[in-house]
Amino acid sequence: MFENEHTLRHFASEKAEGEFHVKYERALEQARLEFGKKYLMVIDGKHVKASGSTAHSSPIDTRIVLGYTPAGTARHARLAIASAKKAFEEWGKTDWRDRVCIFRKAADIMSERKFELAAWVSYENGKNRYESIGDVDEAIDFVRYYAEDLERNNGFEAQTKSAQAGEKSKGVMKPYGVWGVIAPFNFPAAILAGMTTAALITGNTVVVKPSSDAPITAFKITQMFAEAGVPAGALNVVFGSGSKVGNEIVQSRDVAGIVFTGSREVGYSMGREFSRDRPRPLIAELGGKNPALVTESADLDKAADGVLKAAFGYSGQKCSACSRVFVHKKVRDEFLRRLSEKAKNLPVGNPLEPNTFMGPVINESAYKKYQQYARLADRDGKVLVGGYVRKDGELKHGYYVEPTIVAGLPKNHRLFKEELFVPILCVADYEKFDDALKMCNDSDYGLTAGIFSAKEEEVKKFLDHIEAGVVYVNRQASATTGAMVGCQPFGGWKDSGTTGRGSGGQHYLTQFLREQSQTIAV
Repeated sequence: MFENEHTLRHFASEKAEGEFHVKYERALEQARLEFGKKYLMVIDGKHVKASGSTAHSSPIDTRIVLGYTPAGTARHARLAIASAKKAFEEWGKTDWRDRVCIFRKAADIMSERKFELAAWVSYENGKNRYESIGDVDEAIDFVRYYAEDLERNNGFEAQTKSAQAGEKSKGVMKPYGVWGVIAPFNFPAAILAGMTTAALITGNTVVVKPSSDAPITAFKITQMFAEAGVPAGALNVVFGSGSKVGNEIVQSRDVAGIVFTGSREVGYSMGREFSRDRPRPLIAELGGKNPALVTESADLDKAADGVLKAAFGYSGQKCSACSRVFVHKKVRDEFLRRLSEKAKNLPVGNPLEPNTFMGPVINESAYKKYQQYARLADRDGKVLVGGYVRKDGELKHGYYVEPTIVAGLPKNHRLFKEELFVPILCVADYEKFDDALKMCNDSDYGLTAGIFSAKEEEVKKFLDHIEAGVVYVNRQASATTGAMVGCQPFGGWKDSGTTGRGSGGQHYLTQFLREQSQTIAV
């Protein structure tokens, strides 16, 4: 029976929080011993170099060189695709029960080494220790959930009615072939592991292109998959840029499908190119502009906590982050007073420290975008909290910024419309509930949304009419973020996704399969 990993909850229930911190600190020490290591690509089970390499620094402190990764090219991508195509001949015919066993073993290996992975997540993308272990827990959850889902559905094979006497028929779901897995930086364990597992466990083979901002976590997870028994050639890892490696994956006629998490612009461009000659499956999660609605009857403390965590957790770099909040005029001032006070007191700093809530943004580009958006907020609205970068002490060596709340912007302002992916929250007020609901839906995106209300009729209307794939009500833990595998399938509507089926849910795996009807006359 599938159960979520819940590392923090287990330590807390045993009153062993101190042990949690000791394990994490030891993992940090071990990671430091590996700084500067040279990593290689994996093609057909062999470790492959490239003529050039890239120094990979930490956003925590850019003076720290975490390692060196090869600068993969289109040629490397072609070799990996050819390797995956050849491996599919055997892996695609491997009994689904054997694939389930392999991935359950992979989940066990990841669980045994979860603190190692969490340390690298912190160093690579700046998450605090709690967010990092949560990222790794989610990765393990994906692997275990998809193994159970495949088993629960008997490998997606089912007997059907016989059309005629003397015939037996059944429906069989079969893999497509080679899949490209193009992963983002912000969940380097969870999203990469989830997408890769879904493609492989259903019998496809893969070429993984990790984010250039989080290659080491990706390398370690894929090595754990190989250790568990995923055969050479079925799992290939190619480092490199989207313009070279990514484009080759998209343009190759030997790639049967792509699973991608990233920006809407890249995803739409990819979709047009990938299906230019013939339809092929593209499973893409493309971001969000997620609203929270705070009504006159809301519990304002719960609402302030929920919005705060959703807006500023992992520095706003989640596709599910809350970036818009609409507050009833009668409670606007009090809500903003409570929210602003909490935001001002959020600990911003080195995420390796146990009390830090908000670490750095991922890279120089995000750092500059934050400053650009903060200037726009100051020019066109009223910045209530934040708006500046942090350069005090050692923070000057990383990409640290302040949680920022802005009010007074026109409701059609670009900060209300564009996915920012930095910790900036835009606030507007409303008088009529229907107008607020309309504002929530006035977005090209439809990923997550939340409401705080004590009125059942408002909650029902919100649930009936909100245009989002993941919806929360009165959730103090987070207004718009924190979907759990097996509990809240994660997928978006409108421009937030291409399929309408959420990862970590019961409809996800079948996207990696195609149906064949088999009838045998007896």
